[in-house]
Amino acid sequence: MRTGILIDELGVGFDDMTAQAREAAKLGYGTLWLAQRGGWDALTALPALGAAAPGVELGTCVVPTYPRHPITMAAQALTVQAATGAPVHLGVGLSHRYVVEGEFGYSYDRPLRHLREYLEALNPLLRGEKADVHGEALTAAGGLTTPGADRPAVLVGSVSPRSTRLAGELADGVITTWAGPRAIGEFVLPTLGPDRRVVSGQLICVTSEVDERRAWVEETYGAAAGVPAYRSILDRDGYGRVSDSVITGDEETVRRQVESLEDAGATELLVMPFGSPAERARTRELLAA
Repeated sequence: MRTGILIDELGVGFDDMTAQAREAAKLGYGTLWLAQRGGWDALTALPALGAAAPGVELGTCVVPTYPRHPITMAAQALTVQAATGAPVHLGVGLSHRYVVEGEFGYSYDRPLRHLREYLEALNPLLRGEKADVHGEALTAAGGLTTPGADRPAVLVGSVSPRSTRLAGELADGVITTWAGPRAIGEFVLPTLGPDRRVVSGQLICVTSEVDERRAWVEETYGAAAGVPAYRSILDRDGYGRVSDSVITGDEETVRRQVESLEDAGATELLVMPFGSPAERARTRELLAA
């Protein structure tokens, strides 16, 4: 199982982000991931990480599709790949109704139709071909000239059955959130189909203060349990709360829980460290090794 790490971009400047990238590369992480969380633009920021950590792969987890036309998304991803020379893992996703309609003012009607048409346009563009999609959700008719750029991989942020099935058809794999070993092994892999990647995003903290850290996760992310798709994936592992899904404890406990994800079939671990600065450092060092 490959291991990458989420670079913390919330409320930090580029000096901090590039320092994180250099440390992750020194520790031996294979991929640096950036989220799109209402701050820095993940795709635009990737070249700064690539410059700080040459040779390390780069990914987004995930860029919402609605506010970025597939021709624009493809142009950005190909530009990042050519500019850095590093493999790029383009994680895209639908986001949520309250974001798409409430913040951007787009209709969230039939999101799976939108995602299908989006991927049908995005894939040929990334291969250097023209898109010719005239759908109900979007139109994309045109191509890009990006000599020397290699095709970025396409991953879908997915936990629902229909979007996971669609990712198996039209993408290289999925990025999961809140999904534990049972959900990955008994639902994600069978639904996705063979020869597809499963990037398992996990909040992880090496600590002796397990109850305190779970309480922080519940306070910060607990509302996600009320989102239907997330509620469904939590139920598949028997998790009552979001905090039940996090990986936390001493080194041996964390290592054992990570191994259970690999045994379930996850192809890549996306480490999302949390806790105090010292605990985050312990987490980064343990999982890089």
